[in-house]
Amino acid sequence: MTLSREAFEARLRAIGAERYHDRHPFHQRLHSGGCGEDELRAWVLNRYCYQAAIPRKDAALIARCADPALRRAWRRRLEDHDGPTNDDGWSTNDATGGASAVGGLARWLRLAEAVGLDQRYVASEVGALPAVRFAVEAYVRFVAERSLLEAVASSLTELFAPKIHRERIAGLLAHYAFATDETLAYFSHRLTEAPRDVAFGLDYVLTCADTAERQEAAVNALIFKTEVLWAQLDAIQAAYAPGGAIPPGAWRPGQGLIGEATR
Repeated sequence: MTLSREAFEARLRAIGAERYHDRHPFHQRLHSGGCGEDELRAWVLNRYCYQAAIPRKDAALIARCADPALRRAWRRRLEDHDGPTNDDGWSTNDATGGASAVGGLARWLRLAEAVGLDQRYVASEVGALPAVRFAVEAYVRFVAERSLLEAVASSLTELFAPKIHRERIAGLLAHYAFATDETLAYFSHRLTEAPRDVAFGLDYVLTCADTAERQEAAVNALIFKTEVLWAQLDAIQAAYAPGGAIPPGAWRPGQGLIGEATR
């Protein structure tokens, strides 16, 4: 049975209430000040692997769009993360978040520096957990290979993002010395970027999912995306929480710090 537009939206939103990663124990410890320095660094480093994949995911989606209006709307997301282009056509972002870099990736690298990590080491992704890599690449492949409706629907975790960003800003500022308005700029910018993006994406999904089968496909796509986010935190917690087991090749405390040789 095909749901009404209102009932379908309510079903999508219910997925966030049940499955979004703000419910994960790692995030609850992070926001309440329960994470140690190395856990913070592990989270920042591994989350960069996901952040860096977002523009690749968005570019894959744009490459499939025959509709110029959809391409125009979606390519704003590339600039949000990579930074705007200058007069020569080059991005003002750079690999290490320099002074001229203004995109989300550069802001994340400034966060990495604030917790003591070398930006180039983080940007290399050499220390990312295998499970994080697998989850991130599964998301990129999903967007590149599934229907356009499913690809757009998978982005709708942004419906739930402002809440977690507000909680994160408040929690980090309250509990961690590295946290300032400047070092947390990635999250404050997403408070305005994500609602803009999701307004377009939600309308697209609600309009295009016009049969029961398409609605079910969109629901499953959003569930898949929540699992991608949850799986990353499972991996970080399993490796870096007290008593965790760090897999071979992944970042170990003491590696990749500012002023230290990266290994």
